[in-house]
Amino acid sequence: MSPPTSPLEAHARRLRTRMGGAFVGQRAVFRGQDLHVDLADMDWMALYVFGITGQRYTPAQIRVLHAIWVYTSYPDARIWNNRVAALAGSARSSGNLGVAAALAVSEAEIYGRGIDIRAASFVQRAAQVIEAGASLDDCVRDELQRHRAIAGYGRPIAAGDERIAPILRMAEREGLAQGPHVRAAQAVEQHLQAGRWRLRMNYAAITAALTSDMGFTPRQHYQFGFPAFLAGMQPCYIEASEQPAGTLLPLACDDVAYEGPAARRWP
Repeated sequence: MSPPTSPLEAHARRLRTRMGGAFVGQRAVFRGQDLHVDLADMDWMALYVFGITGQRYTPAQIRVLHAIWVYTSYPDARIWNNRVAALAGSARSSGNLGVAAALAVSEAEIYGRGIDIRAASFVQRAAQVIEAGASLDDCVRDELQRHRAIAGYGRPIAAGDERIAPILRMAEREGLAQGPHVRAAQAVEQHLQAGRWRLRMNYAAITAALTSDMGFTPRQHYQFGFPAFLAGMQPCYIEASEQPAGTLLPLACDDVAYEGPAARRWP
């Protein structure tokens, strides 16, 4: 048989994978492990990050990863992505569809998962700069020059971030609060506070620092964060679906600032 002449031909009629497979009626393989034997007692978070990174984590690390999700699960339908779930409930859409849509818009660059890769990349770069004894000020100014902002610092709606203190307390209890990336994230905050920027660290920076200390790459950190808001979405959908249809945050005509043609009679 002649060798394939293109990537498409090389992959035709087969699926090459190192991740696993389902042998229906027999077993399921997950990254080389039997899902129902080798991984049968695994915590779901541990399985989730094992799927992303291929690595096993300590119980202390798993508890901190759980906390990262728990501490940002706000069942508030006013929040942009939760509102999508709630509107789906108010419109009588299905629960899975509504929450899937809410997770999709969680990709938002300013508020959501869209910032994670940049935040983790910057924290890792700052840690390297500090370890090398180079100028943190140059690192900060270079980031500001390239992006006009520093991912993980500043918050559009408030000066501080109420999630920082509890996640640091949890990390401290688990012995994970003094890693090089956490220290780097805090050093950047101190530098920004001492300078003219006055920016404080937000949740994106501290969570990126914690996962970076566990060995996550920026893309792995981003993939880990995908369901972080999920627990707060279901209550929003449920409550809205229990109310009369279409009554979530209705907008009265008088609330619209309209400057077009005045009311007129139609023929």
